[in-house]
Amino acid sequence: MAEPSSVSPESSWTARVDSTFSDNGLDPALFVESRRKGSIASRANSIGSTSASSVPNTDDEDSDYQQEAYKEIYKDRRRRAHTQAEQKRRDAIKKGYDDLQSIVPTCQQQDFSIGSGKLSKAIVLQKTIDYIQFLHKEKKKQEEEVSTLRKDVMALKIMKINYEQIVKAHQDNPNEGKNQVSDQVKFNVFQGIMDSLFQSFNASISVTSFQELSACVFSWIEEHCKPQTLRDIVIGVLQQLKSQLY
Repeated sequence: MAEPSSVSPESSWTARVDSTFSDNGLDPALFVESRRKGSIASRANSIGSTSASSVPNTDDEDSDYQQEAYKEIYKDRRRRAHTQAEQKRRDAIKKGYDDLQSIVPTCQQQDFSIGSGKLSKAIVLQKTIDYIQFLHKEKKKQEEEVSTLRKDVMALKIMKINYEQIVKAHQDNPNEGKNQVSDQVKFNVFQGIMDSLFQSFNASISVTSFQELSACVFSWIEEHCKPQTLRDIVIGVLQQLKSQLY
C-alpha cells in the first residue's frame, strides 16, 4: 500500500506556477518574488492602518482643552470686572451719603432719639428733603422781601425827584418863602401839640398788659383825638407861641 504524499500546499502551488510559466516561456521566480513583496507591503499597510486607527487624535484634544481654558479665563475676567463695577457703584453711593451728611446742617445736629450712632441712609435722605424744603421756603420769603425793597426803592426815587423839583423851584425863586414860618417855629408848634396829647395819653393809658393797652388806646383816641379837641389843643399851643410867630 502506497503512503500518502506529504507535499505542502505551498510547494504544490509553486510547482503549478513553475509549470504554467515554463509553458509560456516566462521565469516563474520573478512572479514569486513579486507576489512575496506585494504580500509584505499589504501586511505593512494593514499594520500601519491598524496602528493609526488605534492611536488617539491628540491635536483635537489639545484644541478642545485650549478652548475650555479660554472660556474659563473669559468668565473669570467678566466676573472680576462685574465685581469691580459693583464695588465702584457702592463706593459712589456711600460717598454721596457721606457728602449729604456733611453738607446738610440738620444731619450734623445730634438726634437724641437715635443716640450717638451713625445716621441711617433713610434718616439722611429724610433730613435732606426737609432741609431742601426749608431752603425753598426761605428762597420764596427772600424773593418777597426783595420785591418789597424794590417797591421801596422805586418810591424813594419818586420822592427824590419831587424834592429835586422843589429845590429847583426855590433856587429859581430865591425871594419866595422869606415870609414863611421857620422850621424851628414849626417844630415848637408840633412839640406843644404832642406834649398836650402825651399828658392825656399818660394819664389814661394802662400798660399792665397788652389787652388793657389795646382797650385804653381805643377809648383814648375816641375821647382825646376828636376834631374839636385837637382844634382846641392847636389853638392853645399857637396862643402860647404867639410871640414867636410875629
